[in-house]
Amino acid sequence: MPLVNFSNLDFDQIKESIKDYLRSNSNFTDYDFEGSNLSTIIDTLAYNTYITSYNANMVSNEVFIDSATLRENVVSLARNIGYVPRSRKASTAQVSFDVDVSNTTAVSVTLKAGAVMTSRSTGVNKSRNFIFSIPNDITVPVDSTGTASFRNIFIYEGTYIKQTFTVDGSNKLQKFILPNSGIDTDLLNVVVRDTQSSTVTRQFELFTSLFDVTKSTRAYFLQEISQERYELLFGDGVFGVKLEDQNYIEASYITSNGASGNNITNFQFIGNLRDNNGAGISSGVSIIETILQSTGGKSIESVESIKKYAPQIYASQNRAVTAADYEALIPQIYPEAESVSAFGGEDLSPPQFGKVFISVKPYNGVFLSSGIKQNLQQRIKSYSVAGIRAEIIDLKYLYVEADCETYYNTNLAPNASFVQNVVLQNLTAYADSSELNQFGARFKYSKFQKVIDSSHQSVTSNITNVNMRRDIVATPNKFAEYEVCFGNRFHVKNHGHSAVFDGNLIGYNIKSSGFTVSGISGTVYLGDKPTGDLEKGTVFLFKLNSPTEPIIVKQNVGTIDYVKGEIKLNPINIISTIVNRNTPLVEVSATPYSNDVIGLQDLYLQLDVNNTTVDVIADNISSGNDVSGTNYIVSSSYGSNALVRGTPITTVETPEQEQALLTTTPPQPLGTAIVSRASY
Repeated sequence: MPLVNFSNLDFDQIKESIKDYLRSNSNFTDYDFEGSNLSTIIDTLAYNTYITSYNANMVSNEVFIDSATLRENVVSLARNIGYVPRSRKASTAQVSFDVDVSNTTAVSVTLKAGAVMTSRSTGVNKSRNFIFSIPNDITVPVDSTGTASFRNIFIYEGTYIKQTFTVDGSNKLQKFILPNSGIDTDLLNVVVRDTQSSTVTRQFELFTSLFDVTKSTRAYFLQEISQERYELLFGDGVFGVKLEDQNYIEASYITSNGASGNNITNFQFIGNLRDNNGAGISSGVSIIETILQSTGGKSIESVESIKKYAPQIYASQNRAVTAADYEALIPQIYPEAESVSAFGGEDLSPPQFGKVFISVKPYNGVFLSSGIKQNLQQRIKSYSVAGIRAEIIDLKYLYVEADCETYYNTNLAPNASFVQNVVLQNLTAYADSSELNQFGARFKYSKFQKVIDSSHQSVTSNITNVNMRRDIVATPNKFAEYEVCFGNRFHVKNHGHSAVFDGNLIGYNIKSSGFTVSGISGTVYLGDKPTGDLEKGTVFLFKLNSPTEPIIVKQNVGTIDYVKGEIKLNPINIISTIVNRNTPLVEVSATPYSNDVIGLQDLYLQLDVNNTTVDVIADNISSGNDVSGTNYIVSSSYGSNALVRGTPITTVETPEQEQALLTTTPPQPLGTAIVSRASY
């Protein structure tokens, strides 16, 4: 009987298949396959088959970009569809210093390309030395006092290296490989001379496609090869200038340590200074002034990122039609983009046809500067098709806050503080993970609870209440409209009932921090009351006589849509706010209809650990101290009954003042309405 089952990949199954085959052969009828020497031979055959099957399976997986695991294979497959992964990025700092050359006749001073600063990190790598370099010479004039001032120069973490090649026309297989890994390709400089002794240089520029490349274009191309190294490719005389025999190539670049070089503030000068006569300058350098600490360093593009973006870039074919095309192209145009969200105007309410809205979260910083947005807008035009207008908008942060009641077995932990610290550490790690901190992210309630339960063996359970928060950036002393979009449905406390319950309107589903407005004395807060269908409602202002006693001071200051998760405020003049983080803010929070919160469209989702509370409670049932549960501490699954955010600020009113607040409308000063969106 022949072997017919080729699907077995398990060693024991393969071995059993071989035995079954031998038993069917009359020559081996009486053999003992377990105790004889034949068992060793069968084991050897089974191992050989098992290893062969494993290798065949791995080879098959490495053929496709979706299943490949080795970086070299993923990069090679991406290269076939024209995708070059992002290189490692050097951390960048900005410094200033002066050089005193008053005792010389120098009229200019040049800081030569190469290493210019050294320092020690102040972070986790504080015991490590870092070198900062510049890729090109910097020359400044000497002023009337004999001082050469180097102002606001950018320095890059890493080692400056120059590599040279001589073109060998007889070697058709010659390759120009940069032997070092960790190269920041943005700092790569390529020049070509006719011969090594020639003094005339030609500057070559990096191109990523064949668009606008002619036979006279001085272009070079890059491709990543093994061990995170790069190979230089030049034109063939049709697309790009073709190099001739004995041409001399000089490639200079900086190899960096990526993110390890971030957050450095103290620098010491080690650069090479020359005057206009070529003489070296070894003294007179002032103390280094750090304008901007080192930021922007990051590692080479990950395998997961290559798998995601390579097919999308190929599908876009260097043109932007769909929202997905823009999401794929932006990281190529602007490598500093950490996360990108693009959506069509037809998805808005009301719809804006013919528009695509793009929101970008940079790696370093909160928002894109106006200059970067204008530059991106201009570069996108070369990819956009007629009739579609791209608009870059500021991202909006949606914060998730949690109140966690954590139960623990007192027999398995030294004390409650220990458990609390462990849980907070794990939540902080979760807050920094890729599960969040991106557009389209989703806060997964079950996983969040699992993080708490898995924090320590003593944790027995947790009751967690989730809130979501947006921050309104107030425009002080000006009338402005504000629109706050959460992108998630709000939970209404009396959901399932009429908005009128026992004759009284039930509301206060949203909470806000305190602020002051024109025409009303004291601190006010935002409140809401639903209409009969519980899908929409109105927003009002109220003050506090006590933490649990609100007094409505102005009705109908805005509207609320509980289903869409939107709050719109009519023109209102905010004078000041209780919360101020370098800008006046009004924090607004609500309980989501679903505990799974998503970052919709331009909402960038983050877990705010600073506003997440972890209370630790002894589980006396699990610890055996109260098996009957008589003294078990019950935690509510419906959150706090607080009316406002933060510490309540009460305003005691006399009965006459209270009645006046309820029956009169404060005067409205004239002013110009400004439309504003919460975008912090």
